[in-house]
Amino acid sequence: MFVAFLRPFLLWVPALGLLATASCTTASSEEQPETMVNLTTVQSGPKIQAEELDGAISRQPRNASLYARRAAFRLDAGQIEPAMSDINTALDLDDTPGEFHFTKARALRAQGKYEAALDAADVASQHGYASPELNLLVGETHLASRHYQTAIDYLDRALQQEPDHTAALFYKGVAYVGLQDTVQALDYLRASLARDPRQPETLHQLAFLSNAFRQPAIAAVYAARGLRLAPNYGPLLYDYGRQFELQNMPDSATRIYTRVVQLDTTFYRADYRLALVAYEKRKYADAVPHLQRALRRAPRLQGARQMLGESLENLGRYEEATEQYRFLVAENPGNRHWTYKVWKVGNRARGIIVDETPRRAAAPEERIEPISVLRPRL
Repeated sequence: MFVAFLRPFLLWVPALGLLATASCTTASSEEQPETMVNLTTVQSGPKIQAEELDGAISRQPRNASLYARRAAFRLDAGQIEPAMSDINTALDLDDTPGEFHFTKARALRAQGKYEAALDAADVASQHGYASPELNLLVGETHLASRHYQTAIDYLDRALQQEPDHTAALFYKGVAYVGLQDTVQALDYLRASLARDPRQPETLHQLAFLSNAFRQPAIAAVYAARGLRLAPNYGPLLYDYGRQFELQNMPDSATRIYTRVVQLDTTFYRADYRLALVAYEKRKYADAVPHLQRALRRAPRLQGARQMLGESLENLGRYEEATEQYRFLVAENPGNRHWTYKVWKVGNRARGIIVDETPRRAAAPEERIEPISVLRPRL
């Protein structure tokens, strides 16, 4: 059940890296897996189960429970739109079971429709559905909306119903990351890992936080354990590379970041690190594609747009540089430096050379002595 609930969340969780970094920079039993994770195999189970219901539905087209069951299987298989169609059909036939509304809430959450998912979950509760998974879903949806304290409230309800609920412990740990309470975050993430030591995402979060705390040796252990389970999982590879960087082994880190980008072009942190290295070496042509890709995923990434604008300017790509500086003006209203950059580089894009030679200050005017009028002696 953890994997089923975790799948939609994985699309969002990298954004928490900024929060983890912000909260941690102020603070300053290896095991062999039984089998390697095969995502194709993981997803084929519910897919086949859904297909096996096709015949039953063709024979009983008015049986709402069959549509609802197929919708649940399709959700587990990642088939979101067909699942939504099935659960809507089930509810058209019979809208009384709370479980049907819960399945619809899951489908809406998978579509990123947070408010609609919460509304459907509320209807499920009104119809008597009260499983830990309902509170888990509501808590995780609030977490995705960055309503961290509300998320914790619902996750606590799930844990009251099932104290060892692995996913609830995991999400509660991530919520505390958002609240910048890293001590609590680590406690709950470790508790989740103790109950299910084979979750790569939990190991990634622990490795990420350990790196943010400048504890690369601990991060390396978590990352290595995770990579044994999912050797091509980009976030874990990034964590492994970051620990090399923190231990002043930049060449090893760069090799791993390059591997991350090859495996997952959506993981912007690796692109950012590669761009930073290229920018510092004034290899602007190398930095630009990494920065562009990183900014597509994280438009407000600290320092990335400035580096992109300056790299483009140094390459003589003045129109593109001006566009980046305009973004910086919009993000920093009243900042004279970026306003000046837009004017200067914009002129260069139009072929107007701006004379930046410092001008000599004008000489002060000579002071004119007042005319004194002598009164005649009487």
